[in-house]
This record gives sequence, structure tokens and C-alpha cells, in this order.
Amino acid sequence: MQHHMQVRGDLGRRLAARRAELGLTQEETARRAGMATSYLRYLEESRAPTPGRGALLQLAGALETTLTTLTGGDSDLPPGLAGAGRRPQLVTLDAEECWSRLGTHGVGRLALVSAGGPTVLPVNYTVVDRTIAFRTAPGTVPAQVLGTRVAFEVDHLDEAFSRGWSVLVRGRAHGVSDPQALSRLRDAARSTPWAGGRREMWVCIDAVEISGRDIREGPPGPAPARGGD
Repeated sequence: MQHHMQVRGDLGRRLAARRAELGLTQEETARRAGMATSYLRYLEESRAPTPGRGALLQLAGALETTLTTLTGGDSDLPPGLAGAGRRPQLVTLDAEECWSRLGTHGVGRLALVSAGGPTVLPVNYTVVDRTIAFRTAPGTVPAQVLGTRVAFEVDHLDEAFSRGWSVLVRGRAHGVSDPQALSRLRDAARSTPWAGGRREMWVCIDAVEISGRDIREGPPGPAPARGGD
């Protein structure tokens, strides 16, 4: 009898999200995993699929991730628990690459000085014309940034391959009230705020400084010298 491993969370969503992150189609992923595209489609669309461990291992390899990550076993753990790569290389990103990385994500960290002291908050954001925009509600902590200098950071870690990147933006925050500008921001928004509620106050951060770093695996070093005979 085949033993199926218990899948924690929504496997279909995790598969589809990881595919999108790598820019792969279902056909390409299935070919990498050595399985039928129809089976992968079933796994992504079924509410409660029960794939065997072998199929999950094939998919984890095809999607360049770990079995634990793919099945949601690390969803409650903070990122960065894995060790560094064998040859970590720190690369500085130019402004163009920084903005490109910012455009691929929808949640970042807003750093501000509130009445209670330095504060860092996660916010859903959108990039429009190299301006970072997010929604909040009057009276909330994020609304306190209007007219002040703030920092905004986005990062991504791929623990399976010990690599990742981060982008930091410093700038001044201001509110948006122009109807045409508000309409454009609503159209550009990729998702509604995860925090829910009526968050219809738009705040934009005009970047004054942007910087980024990428940690990747460096090229292999020279082969070790052999001893004499």
C-alpha cells in the first residue's frame, strides 16, 4: 500500500505560486518533474489532493525548493534558518534592478518613527512610476508617516538554495487626494490589504535613495592542489 504524506495547507496554491515565482508554465513544471501535465493540473486545482511522497519530491526538485517548504511545514517559522551557501557572493544591485525586484512583490516593511518610538510594519504595496504606494486608514500608525522621511524594505529568501535579495528605499511620504491619481492607484493595485477593513487612504513614498543587495552562489573555486608523488 502506498503511504501518502500529510500535506499542511493548500498544496495547490503553493505549487502555483512557486511556478509563478520561477516563471514556469504547468507544462514546463510537469516536464521537469517527469509527470503528466494533467496530474500537475489536478494537484493544483483539487481541494484536497493526496500525492505520494515520491511525487512531492519530484515537484520540489522541479520547483527548486524543499519538501518542507512545498508542503507548508515551515509556514510558522521565521525565514533565514538555513545556513549560508558554500560560496556565498554578495552583489550590489543597481537602481534599475532594484526597481525591477520591487515590482515583483506585494508586501514590504515600512520603517517609521511613531509616537511610541521606532516602528516597522508590513504593508501591501504597489509600485507606480517608481513611487511606492500603499493603503491605510486615518488614525493608524502607518498614517503617521505623512510629511516625514521613512524607509521601506522588501526582501526575498530562497532557503532551498541559500540565496536571496533585499531592496531598501528611503524617501518622503505624502498623502494622495487627487481623484485621477487615486483612480490610477486603485487600478494598479495588485491586491487588497491583508489586514482588511476600510483602508482607503493612499500614501505614496517618493524615493530619494534606493539600494539593494543580492546573495547568490559564487563561481566554483580552483581545484585543490594535488600532493607530489
